[in-house]
Parts: sequence; structure tokens; C-alpha cells
Amino acid sequence: MNRTTLFAALACALLVFSMLGCGTTDKLQSIQLSSSSTAESAPGTLDLSGEGGTLQLYTWGNYSNGKNQLLSGNIQYQIAITADSRDQFGDPLPTPPQAVTLSANGLLTAVVPFTCTWVNSAVPPATTPAWGLSGSYSVTTTTQGMTSPPVFVAVASQAGIFNTTNPTAECGPPPAN
Repeated sequence: MNRTTLFAALACALLVFSMLGCGTTDKLQSIQLSSSSTAESAPGTLDLSGEGGTLQLYTWGNYSNGKNQLLSGNIQYQIAITADSRDQFGDPLPTPPQAVTLSANGLLTAVVPFTCTWVNSAVPPATTPAWGLSGSYSVTTTTQGMTSPPVFVAVASQAGIFNTTNPTAECGPPPAN
């Protein structure tokens, strides 16, 4: 074998090995729901506040090259009631979900019958509430054969129970700004 043939064979082998990773650097690995359209953020429990209150969710794709990208196109959103969810009075949240609607583009809206999925566990002589979540809705998104982990949504569209530990009849903690 002469030098030219050997050099050509080595160049071809190098080219083949360098191309092995081609086409896989931008493969969609997972999807995630976020309440931000500008940056993916893994939300904790989200709070849908007020009568007619809205909360927009966005679907983000996580790619094998490390990039995160806001997705559009064929995306389906699903809403369900989290197991054993109750309102502030201890009543089960009605199935199918009735106090929250979810549009085809990921917009959650608090609708009639309004509800409060927070409970105040403070006891007198406390004069401020101690909030705990008694129920929530679970939202997922599906696209390209993948389903996101659920995002949990608390609802505060109804007044809370008025008493000495909740003198302003709040429903849940104040919204984070």
C-alpha cells in the first residue's frame, strides 16, 4: 500500500468517525411545562387566583445538544384532578374538572363554580392564616410522542372561610410578585 492510498484511507476513516454524531445533536429529549414564554422554568405549584383569573402555560423542548426551546405546533394540553383533591370545605373536586378550563393553547381560566383549594390550619389565638393545599389540578402537555411531567395548579377563585385566624376571608397565600 502506498502513502497516497494510506493517507486517503485515514482521511476517510477520520471523516466517518467525525460524522457518527451528526444528526443527533438536536434530538428532542424531553418536554416541560412552564409559566414563562421567555425562559424554561420548572414551576412548583402554580396558583390560579381570582374569579376569571388566567394563567398561561408554555411547552418547552429540551434537546440533546443542551438547548431549551419554546415549542409550537401540534401540542395538546390535558387537565385532570389530582387524586384525593378537596376544596376548603373538604368536598371532593368534581370530575371532570369544572372550576378550571384549559384552552387548546394552554390558557387556564378560573370559571364557575368558583373554588378554593387551600385550607387554613391556623388555630386561635393565631390571627393570621397558615395555608395548606387541600387539592389541585394536574396539567400535562403532549407533543411528538412525549408527555411532560405534571404541573400542579391550586385554585383561589372563591373567598376563604372567614374566622378569627382568617379575618379577611383570604383563599390561600398572597400571590408572589
